[in-house]
Amino acid sequence: MRSLSASKTTASSPAFTLPATLLSDGFSLRPETDADVPFLMALFASTREEEFAQVPWPPEQKSAFLAMQFNAQRTHYRTYMPDADWIVVQHQGSPIGRIYLHWTPDAVDLVDIALTPAFRGRGLGTTILTALLALADSVGRPICLFVERFNPAFRLYGRLGFVEFAEGDVYLEMKREPGGGVS
Repeated sequence: MRSLSASKTTASSPAFTLPATLLSDGFSLRPETDADVPFLMALFASTREEEFAQVPWPPEQKSAFLAMQFNAQRTHYRTYMPDADWIVVQHQGSPIGRIYLHWTPDAVDLVDIALTPAFRGRGLGTTILTALLALADSVGRPICLFVERFNPAFRLYGRLGFVEFAEGDVYLEMKREPGGGVS
């Protein structure tokens, strides 16, 4: 089984691997590179399509705003979590998603997970998250994440055993304790 950790793998940062079923179906992981930025920008924009469909701006203004938000997010992540794992999900060698993991001494922060529209709603995200949950369970760490209440993944996280433990202006913070199980 191929394993990957974009940062140095240590006792506090075990390598994340895809399940054998995904590997045999042509899925793989690799570290993100600067050459991925155009793909990552398009992926980011695709996660905001529904929200921005209702904004009465011309396409150029929407694109400029999304580019600004993408760059701000990317800068923030790399400033405050420079040692995180920046992972690109591939299918048959082509990028189709991203997973950002930040291992702390006390938890695994699922900073971001996103798939291109063609790969959403097909169980791939659930399979990837289940593998990540198993890895976190194996090292006895909870997984924490932030999610907007209207995000379709919110329901998935609940089914996977995540519970809300803090609420902000925009995001809910959710946590799944080790061995939290799937309901």
